[in-house]
Amino acid sequence: MSKNQTDPTHDQRARQARLSVLATAPSDQLKALWQRWTEAHGLPDHTLVRAPEIGTVMVRGRAGAVGAPFNLGEITVTRCSVQLADGSVGHGYVQGRDKDASVAAALIDALALGDQAAALDADIIQPLQADADGKATERAEKAAATKVEFFTMVRGEG
Repeated sequence: MSKNQTDPTHDQRARQARLSVLATAPSDQLKALWQRWTEAHGLPDHTLVRAPEIGTVMVRGRAGAVGAPFNLGEITVTRCSVQLADGSVGHGYVQGRDKDASVAAALIDALALGDQAAALDADIIQPLQADADGKATERAEKAAATKVEFFTMVRGEG
């Protein structure tokens, strides 16, 4: 593979990771980072392919993260699709009922398909990921503080 060619599986994994971060980010934080981006770079020329729609999706879980999957419940999501002037199509799914956040996520996805991917990653995706990692660490530490160790003592009889 030459230097000019990109690995499609790497691009797909990077896009999946980006969309995952955008989908799970707090809407207010996503919109604030997007606002700063548009103030610095301008709002890209775009059309709505799919206007923001609010719906629900089924959340699945696994017992102990390895058991058989089961339906845990439903969450509300908002989705949107946009097309930039250059033809790039971006999709945005966000938790909750925030249409503006779904449009922002779709625009970020579409722009990241072009030459602004590295800048968007540094300015939006990495801060969102760092915040999510910090919250996960905090939850893990809180859970570890309540961990109980059980053990059995041998009685010496018999």
